[in-house]
Amino acid sequence: MDRAHYVKLINVELRQLPFYVQEFYLEKNLSITTKYQYLTEIRRFFTWLRQEGISSASANKNVELTTLEHLKRDDIKLYIDFLRNSRNKQGKFNSPTTVNRSIVALRSLFHYLTVIADNNKGEPYFYRNPMAKIEALPASKTLNFRAHELRSHMYRGKEKHDFLNFLENEYENHVNNYVKGHFIKNKKRDIAIIALMLGTGIRVQEAANTDTSDLDLKNAMIKVTRKGGQKDAVPISEWVIPYVSNYYKSRKVIYSPAADNKALFLVRYKDKAKRITSNAIESFVSKYSAAFGKRLTPHKLRHTLASELYEQTKDKVLVSQQLGQRGTTATDLYTHVDQTKQKEALNRTK
Repeated sequence: MDRAHYVKLINVELRQLPFYVQEFYLEKNLSITTKYQYLTEIRRFFTWLRQEGISSASANKNVELTTLEHLKRDDIKLYIDFLRNSRNKQGKFNSPTTVNRSIVALRSLFHYLTVIADNNKGEPYFYRNPMAKIEALPASKTLNFRAHELRSHMYRGKEKHDFLNFLENEYENHVNNYVKGHFIKNKKRDIAIIALMLGTGIRVQEAANTDTSDLDLKNAMIKVTRKGGQKDAVPISEWVIPYVSNYYKSRKVIYSPAADNKALFLVRYKDKAKRITSNAIESFVSKYSAAFGKRLTPHKLRHTLASELYEQTKDKVLVSQQLGQRGTTATDLYTHVDQTKQKEALNRTK
């Protein structure tokens, strides 16, 4: 989804939630996708409070602060149990990751209400925080297992170059003439985007939001806007430069953008050049990778860069900086992707 679509969804959620949740939304400096996820989790929690009779409100918008203030730890535990035993759209029980997403959202809301919020008397709305005593569920998979699964969904080393060569030289021979024509027109753009994500680790939304002024091919750098609106400057791997340069030189010829259109990656829609959406990128990455033999998402391209960079440096801080992460916790997964040393050590045991 693009930003405009998320804004519409968020406005729908906010209209159904109390004033203090709206204040919470304005206070939090998070990415728009995270804000939307938080609001949906809060809405789900308020709906449960009313269904269980814990709140007598006729609608989520009317759930009172006193209801939250007097919640007990057991109430929260019951809600977590409800989540664990609920089924998702695929008919499967919610995973620990899904449940933990709700816990994080509620922790953030209650922290705001009990610490950050400032009512008319200069005090938070209340002080008792039942979420402070709630622990996240343990992961259902070890880092080794997650890393093993992750590696099977990445294009590392020579394979990523084989994938790009496939797109340059073979893909158009496997599709009908209509698809072929559309592909050839956007070929340089699509290959440049894929190479850029593989060689920088930027997120799909960050790639879609890039402007021409953000690109510095001479110094192999690109400016991106991270989650929460933070500005960042990211090095580009040298092998990526020819792909991006090739597209950039052809951008005006292919898409004929207006002089004030600063978007780096464009689409031609209704005879007008517009900024590409993250949905469009996700769609062609999925389509092209499936044709190559292993369907990937743009996020797996990001994982590829992170795992390869850690393999070269063994530096979690450096990897987190490249990815624009605030800490190294999320980087722990990449330390397990290459299990060669683990296997070698195991084989030396007697």
